[in-house]
Amino acid sequence: MAFLIYKWRRRHLSKYDLVEELLKASNGLMPIKYSYREIKSMTNNFRDKLGEGGYGSVYKGKLRSGGLVAVKMLNKPKTNGQEFINEVATIGRIHHVNVVRLVGFCVTFSKRALVYDYMPNGSLDKFIFADKINSHTFGWKKAYEVAVGIARGITYLHQGCNMQILHFDIKPHNILLDENFVPKVSDFGLAKLYPVQNGHVATLTDIRGTIGYIAPELIYKNIGRVSYKADVYSFGMLLMDMAGRRRMNVDANADRSSQMFFTSWIYDKFDRNKDIEIDSDVSNEEKAIARKLILIALWCIQMTPDDRPSMKEALGMLEGDLEKMQLPPKPLLFPPDSAVHIQSADGSSFGSSSEGLIQPLCRSVTLEIE
Repeated sequence: MAFLIYKWRRRHLSKYDLVEELLKASNGLMPIKYSYREIKSMTNNFRDKLGEGGYGSVYKGKLRSGGLVAVKMLNKPKTNGQEFINEVATIGRIHHVNVVRLVGFCVTFSKRALVYDYMPNGSLDKFIFADKINSHTFGWKKAYEVAVGIARGITYLHQGCNMQILHFDIKPHNILLDENFVPKVSDFGLAKLYPVQNGHVATLTDIRGTIGYIAPELIYKNIGRVSYKADVYSFGMLLMDMAGRRRMNVDANADRSSQMFFTSWIYDKFDRNKDIEIDSDVSNEEKAIARKLILIALWCIQMTPDDRPSMKEALGMLEGDLEKMQLPPKPLLFPPDSAVHIQSADGSSFGSSSEGLIQPLCRSVTLEIE
């Protein structure tokens, strides 16, 4: 009778209550469930807006204990609230210095909110995509420390939990920086949980991630199975962003004399043992850091998943000796015998083939070459 009552009660619990039960079962440090009135109070009726995106808006808040928080108010869900459930169920059960901490959440009939620790320095993209980077605030040494921290966070997600967590949306915008520039992996709306022993994702039918960071096996089904190596690819593209120090976008109409594939250009430089001109006032140590970041990125963005290192191996390369690192095979810009069709924001489209391919996996960048 007790078992039947238990089953009946579970069947009538909402999906959000089931998430709360899961968190209670995982550990004693579960996020706090807030009421909407408490959310309005901590944000001073949503006075201080930090940012806005397709997911909703983020507001600065203050807990009764005095701690600062960032409150993400989510728009009406497009997938029956699944991304909200993913975020709470995933990040609510893990604790790591390089993963953002979920303080609490709020769910009512029409309102959903996520409450995180406040990160004073915002997201990584505003530092690496800035028109002019302050070398004193975010120089190459700091970039290296941030890269190591991100690698540790992703390694923890892949191997440090009782479940393997695949993020599927690693990009600069989803890396938050605290007051000491310690990076925190955030935004687990697309994440998937799998048993640690399961090296591959068996049931994944949709393309997950952001164009420019999506692993090719999520698009091309003939190059390998989807696994944790998808996050490795995204991490490699993030390192390329950090090394390139500017936004890399697909531009079909760019002049070929000034617009080229960053990966091909940088690989050819390495292959010919030529130095890469980064900044005029950097030290040899900083040049070595840039070289290391690019080499690891080239390993991580290999087309075939089996050719990429694991995140633990990539972390070992970051913390290891540059002189012992080998140049990887030249990354392919597209799978063999594949054609790509890209539609731009204005509705125009263009195709590609093995001749002069431009495709969303490897982006082009304007470079000033001496």
